[in-house]
Amino acid sequence: MIPEAFAAATTNREGSAGTAWLATLPGIVEELVDRWDCTPDGDWMHGEVGVIVPVRRSGEPLVMKVSFTHPGNVHEPDAYTAWAGRGAVHLHERADEYYAMLLERAHSTTLRDSGADVAVVGGQMSRLLSIPAPEGLPRLQDRADEWAEELQRDSAEFPGALPAAVVARAFEVIDELVRKQPDVLIHGDLHHRNILSADREPWLAIDPKGLIGDPAYDFVTFLKARTLVLMNGDFHAAMERELAAYCEAAELDRARVRRWMQLELVRTAYWGRRYGFGATRRGDISLDPALVLIDELAINWA
Repeated sequence: MIPEAFAAATTNREGSAGTAWLATLPGIVEELVDRWDCTPDGDWMHGEVGVIVPVRRSGEPLVMKVSFTHPGNVHEPDAYTAWAGRGAVHLHERADEYYAMLLERAHSTTLRDSGADVAVVGGQMSRLLSIPAPEGLPRLQDRADEWAEELQRDSAEFPGALPAAVVARAFEVIDELVRKQPDVLIHGDLHHRNILSADREPWLAIDPKGLIGDPAYDFVTFLKARTLVLMNGDFHAAMERELAAYCEAAELDRARVRRWMQLELVRTAYWGRRYGFGATRRGDISLDPALVLIDELAINWA
């Protein structure tokens, strides 16, 4: 039942701990199917760190998500609980001891697949960014020192990769925007593959990290993921249009988003040099053109 690609990726990433967890996974799913009175309803699917099991309960189509014990998944059910279905899938049940949830079933069509107008999604996703943060969630601002140290290390190890003035502006964003942020619940990993079409609402978010921070950060993660999608044609004009349309629909300050974006592009430029990109590993684009594109944006979007 466990998808072979997921099993191989988990073992490669987590080693013996991943192998041990995979051995327990069928039993966990069986126990939760009984606990939550569900009926299996299709083949297992998967993301990067968890499996998605289609089920039905009293005829309603749902999915069971069971994740490897990854720290990034700890507060996912807390975010779903706070949103209560506003712009995100409904959480029906949770089993924190297994990093497991019973969730509303959305469609497999992502925002990227559909080609939907980003302004429509901006209006939809703005509902996610209007909820005061619950107690106990991690704060994005607590990463300021880590990001500053990372940027210092990267700029030293890749000298000349970006102009010194561009890197200096990224440090300024850390000091001026990252270190003090609003007490707002944000998604933390909002991109076009984490926005699915649905029946209850046109679009619903999935896979939140559940953070306290600046709503501008969520759109930056979204727009950054769009760079390689929009690279054909008049790329810069397309990026500016998406920035303007989304900020208007989501009622975000465009100048603030631009500053966040410049920091993230600088971090991404160094990340690509160190680790590559998902799109390059998938073969969507080779590494060198991707780096040229990210570098150019980092320089021009300050």
